[in-house]
Amino acid sequence: MSQEHPTADPAPDAAVAADPSPGPDPVLIPGTDRIRPDYRTLFRLDGRRAVVVGGGSGIGRESCLALAAAGAEVVCADRDLAAAEATAAAAPSADLVTAYSLDVLDPDAVARAATDLDPVDTLVLTAGTNVRKPVLDYTAEEFERVVALNLRAAFDLVRAFGPGMAERGAGSIIALSSMRAIAVEPGQGVYAATKAGLLQLLRTVAAELGPRGVRANTIAPAGVATPLTQQIRTDPQWERAYADKTALGRWATPDEIAGVVVFLASDAASYITGTQIVVDAGWTAIDGRYTPPM
Repeated sequence: MSQEHPTADPAPDAAVAADPSPGPDPVLIPGTDRIRPDYRTLFRLDGRRAVVVGGGSGIGRESCLALAAAGAEVVCADRDLAAAEATAAAAPSADLVTAYSLDVLDPDAVARAATDLDPVDTLVLTAGTNVRKPVLDYTAEEFERVVALNLRAAFDLVRAFGPGMAERGAGSIIALSSMRAIAVEPGQGVYAATKAGLLQLLRTVAAELGPRGVRANTIAPAGVATPLTQQIRTDPQWERAYADKTALGRWATPDEIAGVVVFLASDAASYITGTQIVVDAGWTAIDGRYTPPM
């Protein structure tokens, strides 16, 4: 027991720590009017509903499974219903994840989804696309296609699901941005612009809805082995360059991003909003042009 805070909970023994029964009677955190949470369940999402948009593959798929493992009721929303159903089937129990057909490029469909799935406690936005070519070679159609899915769809989803969260006084909106919102690469200009725009959109949502209990954050991964990065990973030199740019010398796998999604959805992140969590194995922190002799 802490000598400074005699009201602190005693350290549990192994048997108590493994006991899933309710925690001790409420205790105020010293010097505050806040009740100390039960740290054993801080990352649990029992009784909450999460909608993962783009949950049919990649980071979205693993996010669905991770959120379900943390106790959430998960809706896997994807334009490809068969892919969403495959994600649902991968859950340990048939009732943990349900599939929902959703074309986020259809504003009416997005509005219907918000009504159909209400109430929603966590909204996770993972759908995205990219056309890798120099800005001067981009067509107007390609520009519109990337912006429509990466930014406009997020705008529509936030407008559809945000009001319900604000009315209930709680909610977490999580969007998958990219380290390209911070550091660009030739051929990724439009993609980078949409991800930077997504970051600023979610920061604004955090500012506007924070007083009503809604948090909004983005996650910025570096290279993750998903269908979206297949073009890079089929070029050995390009793939190796991405791995070598990180401190860990490798690509991420989607499960390594899903844990951050669970964190931001949980009470463990109750004071985190308006921020971007970079999950890049040190890519944006390290000047990797040359490793000098040491």
